[in-house]
Amino acid sequence: MQIEGSARSRVATILEQLSYAEGSQRILLMIEALMIISSEQNCTELSSVGFRPNDYSDEDERLQAIFDYSGKHFKHRIALEEIAEIANISPNSFCRYFKSRTGKTYSQYLIELRVGYACRLLIETNTCLKRLCFESGFNNFSSFHKYFKIITGRSPLMYQKEYMM
Repeated sequence: MQIEGSARSRVATILEQLSYAEGSQRILLMIEALMIISSEQNCTELSSVGFRPNDYSDEDERLQAIFDYSGKHFKHRIALEEIAEIANISPNSFCRYFKSRTGKTYSQYLIELRVGYACRLLIETNTCLKRLCFESGFNNFSSFHKYFKIITGRSPLMYQKEYMM
């Protein structure tokens, strides 16, 4: 989240105090910061959907196996046959199964996962955009830029600049 307005400095002060606090004081400071953030109108979400994957119930081991495998291997090409084998179903059945369970295609999910990881790298590192593109699992810079903008609503550079402000 990017916090704007008067809440920004108040939350920054609380977070600084939080680093020195101990015990229950840490919890109280965190609750205070969350209360300020929740009442602030000028907050912007910085990450994409892929940055915070949905949690699904533990009863669906097949879907969990898909998510686990995808989370470990998204930086590389994942063939449909490969992920269908993880789910222990045919590729055609996999496509229908995944879409019915998540509401999106596996390709969409993988792109969101990759863009989410790219968002994280943009926030946490100073890696150049071309390298970041390939580290996130994209094969070319133009598709990376296109999907990043579709998912986040801004270019990778604008995203990074907004976060650094």
